[in-house]
Amino acid sequence: MTVAVETGLWQLDARASTVALQHRTMWGLITVKGAFAAVSGEGEVAADGTATGTLTLDVTSLDTRNAKRDTHLRGADFFDADRHPEITFAARSVELRDGGTVQVSGQLTVRGISRPHSFTARLSGAAPDAVTLEAEFTVDRAQFDMGWNQMGMMRGLTTVTTSLRFTRVDG
Repeated sequence: MTVAVETGLWQLDARASTVALQHRTMWGLITVKGAFAAVSGEGEVAADGTATGTLTLDVTSLDTRNAKRDTHLRGADFFDADRHPEITFAARSVELRDGGTVQVSGQLTVRGISRPHSFTARLSGAAPDAVTLEAEFTVDRAQFDMGWNQMGMMRGLTTVTTSLRFTRVDG
């Protein structure tokens, strides 16, 4: 990706990484925010500077600071955690562009449904042994069979915000 980012294998530093979401509800009057406490991932930087990798979220680790809402989100109306305990993003192409932007393309899998998803991230830190990517993008939950919308309360897209720190795996 850059001179500072070495080729080889990289592991997500879960303690230094965050994956959060927010969605407007109650007819746009309230924004529900939450974060996944359990995230894991790995990547590989090729000799040509491109990268691939996988990010995995434990659905049961989503915390919106409201236990009743979290239970509902883990249920069949939303994430269906009993049948689909993980959300995964398989990055098929990660390429550094001008100005520290990174084009990311891959497959997002939620509730066992996979869809192509692309977004632009920002390289916020790079060193020989660590790299941090930050991104904000939207997801249409209806594409993943999460259409629950009692009385039309939930409209629009869900915003996902990430800060992902990867460290080089010695090998």
